[in-house]
Amino acid sequence: MKIAVYGREFHPSVVPYVQHLFDSLIARDTELWIYKDFRDFLEQQVNCPQKLYTYATYDELPQDVGFMLSLGGDGTMLAAVAIVADSGIPVAGINFGRLGFLADISKDDIDPSLEAILIGEYNIQKRTLLSVQSDQMELFGGSHFALNDITLFKSDSSAMITVSAYLNGELLNAYWADGIIVATPTGSTAYSLSCGGPIITPGSGNFVITPISPHNLNVRPVVISDDMELDLEIESRSGKFLLSCDSKTTSISTDVKLKISKAHYQVNLIRLKNYSYFANLRNKLLWGLDARNY
Repeated sequence: MKIAVYGREFHPSVVPYVQHLFDSLIARDTELWIYKDFRDFLEQQVNCPQKLYTYATYDELPQDVGFMLSLGGDGTMLAAVAIVADSGIPVAGINFGRLGFLADISKDDIDPSLEAILIGEYNIQKRTLLSVQSDQMELFGGSHFALNDITLFKSDSSAMITVSAYLNGELLNAYWADGIIVATPTGSTAYSLSCGGPIITPGSGNFVITPISPHNLNVRPVVISDDMELDLEIESRSGKFLLSCDSKTTSISTDVKLKISKAHYQVNLIRLKNYSYFANLRNKLLWGLDARNY
């Protein structure tokens, strides 16, 4: 089986786990395709297999790759999803980071998890993405899709920005704030949650618009149908703002108008048979723990 591997530089404490993973993959007679920049880093850290193939872009991945392994935290997982794009290749995340909402396989469970995936003992969970576009310019080199969120920020530390938001052509609100977050259900447990947004379960057919430090405290997050289109117009004293699409960020002129909508494809996440979204929430957010015991 052909397996794609994506990763970034990691802490030295992770080296034994990565070495064990590659030893296990080679022992199972797999054909490994490693992200080129990650391969260059790995050669200085672990004993890489002699026969490895590399890729740098979506177009360089073989069409018959069985699945992709993302080695790292949730940020690495988002970058892996961007590489996979609309190919339909399933993605599994081994968590070498901290929280691990997306990369949910523990580094201590590599062997049983890898065995289960290789024999097909897993479920595919489809996750919706967002698309951000503009009629005036191409954004992010065409890679303008986000699994977590699309966020607008003020470009400096001074005045707030004004974001006029239109839902299907009708004015929703003119947000006077440091910015706004438009998050998917997947991204509802990320930046949006830290700004007071609600948790939305995957597959619920919604997005959430969450203001960042709004001037008016009665301006609250709004949950909308993911069939709606959101048009944004931005005003700023500096004449520019920052646009973030998951882990990608760029500075844009306020002359540019944005359109945010549901992407034309979904990403396939590999979930092992014992995975539970709600158990994951309880464990990661420490629900039910009595602080008096600590």
